Amino acid sequence: MRKLLSALLYTALLGVANLGAAQNADIADLREGDMRKLVFHPAPVATTDEAFTSEDGTEMTLADLQGRYVVLNFWATWCAPCRVEMPHLSALQSDLGGDDFEVVTIATGPNPEPAMTRFFDEIGVDNLPLHTDARQRFARSMGVLGLPVTLILDPDGMEIARMQGEADWSSDSAVAIIRALLDNPA
Repeated sequence: MRKLLSALLYTALLGVANLGAAQNADIADLREGDMRKLVFHPAPVATTDEAFTSEDGTEMTLADLQGRYVVLNFWATWCAPCRVEMPHLSALQSDLGGDDFEVVTIATGPNPEPAMTRFFDEIGVDNLPLHTDARQRFARSMGVLGLPVTLILDPDGMEIARMQGEADWSSDSAVAIIRALLDNPA
């Protein structure tokens, strides 16, 4: 009897996991242009509990962002591709940001606050946070090896997709991917 219950529980859990993987596969079919570089994981990947510094100077973790989908972008003031990408992330936040979705940006490495503010001012971004990870502990714990890197986190704080390099996050494809996630939560 115990083996039967274990088998049933395993089968049920496998079915739920496969449902999420099937949803990600359908959403992955929406990738066009730059979004083809976005890799959806077969199953959600655990993230870190390492802290980063919020724009108000307090410590923050990914647990503080749970309850919504998050596009999490790692960038730096010296990163030329980040300069190109950031306005697209800003547009995505303007279009879809709200209770269920947010774009979160974290400047990784030595990025002084005045330089970060100037960077955003120069490219016309005023709706994204100036969070920092000066010692790169958070970025390293998330497996970030270069910049920019952008992750999609589900409402449970699990990583469901990752992209290395810049992309047009305001493209029709990117918007369709985020809308599909919001319209069909796992």
